[in-house]
Amino acid sequence: MKGKDTKVNRRNFLKTVGATGIGLGLGSQARADSNEPNAVSKEQQSGLPLLPKRKFGKTDDEVSALSLGAIELVDSPIILTASLKWGMTYWDTAYGYTGGNSELCIGKFLEKNPDARNKLFIATKASGARSVEEVEARLQESLKRMNTDYVDVFYGVHVLNNISQLTDDLKPWAEKAKKEGRIKYFGFSTHSNMARNLYEASKLGWVDAILTTYNFRLTKDAGMQKAIDACHKAGIALTAMKTQKSVRVSTDEDKKLMEHFAAKGFTEGQAKIKAVLEDERISAVTVGMNSVSLINENVAAALDKAKLSQQDRMVLEQYAKDTCSGYCAGCAHICEEAVPQAPFVSDIMRSLMYRNSYGNEQLARQTFAEIPAGVRANLLNIDYSAAEARCPQRMPIGRLIAEAVDKLA
Repeated sequence: MKGKDTKVNRRNFLKTVGATGIGLGLGSQARADSNEPNAVSKEQQSGLPLLPKRKFGKTDDEVSALSLGAIELVDSPIILTASLKWGMTYWDTAYGYTGGNSELCIGKFLEKNPDARNKLFIATKASGARSVEEVEARLQESLKRMNTDYVDVFYGVHVLNNISQLTDDLKPWAEKAKKEGRIKYFGFSTHSNMARNLYEASKLGWVDAILTTYNFRLTKDAGMQKAIDACHKAGIALTAMKTQKSVRVSTDEDKKLMEHFAAKGFTEGQAKIKAVLEDERISAVTVGMNSVSLINENVAAALDKAKLSQQDRMVLEQYAKDTCSGYCAGCAHICEEAVPQAPFVSDIMRSLMYRNSYGNEQLARQTFAEIPAGVRANLLNIDYSAAEARCPQRMPIGRLIAEAVDKLA
């Protein structure tokens, strides 16, 4: 009977927080000394429960386990205000997000709420920078836009595909920027060849943080697990991104996934967040959130202390296997070796993901446009059969490339 009550309480908790965002009543529903997994502490009973915090790598900083991905932020102070109410103090943006408007929105918020800066942990990225001079220019502009003297994390290489992009002159630049107090920590973001990049970075000794693609599909990838473990032992702070891929109930597999977790009292999106947050080597999960309702839903998943069951894990694992042909795992080196004249297959797959899975047409077109014009003009003249034969995910690469050209060019 106790197990049944716990399940019902968790369902009510997730519905209350996720659907309405009203957490004022939680104090009376669960005592701090209760065995209920969602019990709140005494100091939280007077207001909204706050997101748990985690240590940021080997640093002395702690960050909210859920990070606000400001990838679609334009002029939305209500989003920033809502995130702070839950203690979502880790904000992730980039020089290139929404044409610079994401950073400008944060800057306007901090101009009106200067005291909030000390509560925040802000990360941004040097979008499109190809040299130390451009990295420096990006940082200066980002600081100006956001009305701040420093950023907590600066990803000096945004979208790192190969560890060689961490050039010899970046290390002294990062050390100087940290000494000057303009950045606290330096790192990079990576969407492809993640396992190789993370493992190589763990041996460098000067990378503080990495923003990496990591989700329920990669929890069984041996190479990725080895790389994450190496970074964890090296004290590198890992933030997971791309944990979500919208289910549109277009297949039987999608329907089964949604129905399974609906019966447990939460959405498939909440399950995906929990699958990553249960990995204690991960400092935080960053999710793009463009509405208050989405913030509330994701916060509910992070606050819920009940663990995914073995059956839940098996359902996610089976779904990953059944739908693998629609997911690019980021192993770009395989495509590049198979079809050397098309070195941007992974980036093209990512642009399609932004459009088809996240519904972000603008970001999809922007990502596709970053591929050199000469390469884009020749995409339909290439035979991708060798890459398709070697793809671990069995993706129809040629058809997807044609779709990207048709929809995004």
